[in-house]
Amino acid sequence: MGDLDETVTTAVEHARESRLNSIVAILVALAATAMALGNVKDGNITQNMAQAQAKMVDAWSYYQAKGTKQNIAEATYEQLLALKAATEAHMNPELDKKIEQFHDLARKYEKEKETIKAEAEGYQAEYDRLNMHDDQFDLSDAAFSVAIALFGVTALTQKRWLLALASAFLAIGVTFELAGFLSWNIHPDKIMSWLS
Repeated sequence: MGDLDETVTTAVEHARESRLNSIVAILVALAATAMALGNVKDGNITQNMAQAQAKMVDAWSYYQAKGTKQNIAEATYEQLLALKAATEAHMNPELDKKIEQFHDLARKYEKEKETIKAEAEGYQAEYDRLNMHDDQFDLSDAAFSVAIALFGVTALTQKRWLLALASAFLAIGVTFELAGFLSWNIHPDKIMSWLS
């Protein structure tokens, strides 16, 4: 942020010198303000992503635990069936009760796993949704940074074409920041994969 403050200060000092510098100073101030707002929102999104990821990991761990319990119940059920067949204990009501108990337990764990799986997938979807907005804010932050740097060079060189180039980066930053704030489904897949 030190470079940003210096760029803003330099632009403001030079604004007194020409109309171009006045425009640059205003655009730098707007870009810096938008960048700051986007950083706050992006920080909150990052926290929410961490929470969604933690919940997703917990849910998948719980799913695995239920799977282990289901496997144990199914194995016990199979062993009891084999015991019944091997010992010809067809008339043992206690054994039949245990067999039914473990069969029911295995089915119960299977149903619970499906519920837990849906929950974990929901957390994954939430994480992915938040990640898209995080990428939008990251890209807007980068575009604002480039725009501010180009505005600084514009103020120093007085080249109008640099003002147009800086304004293009400013427009990109505004577009992706609005997409992040308004939940637009604009995802910079190609750019983000190149940057990661």
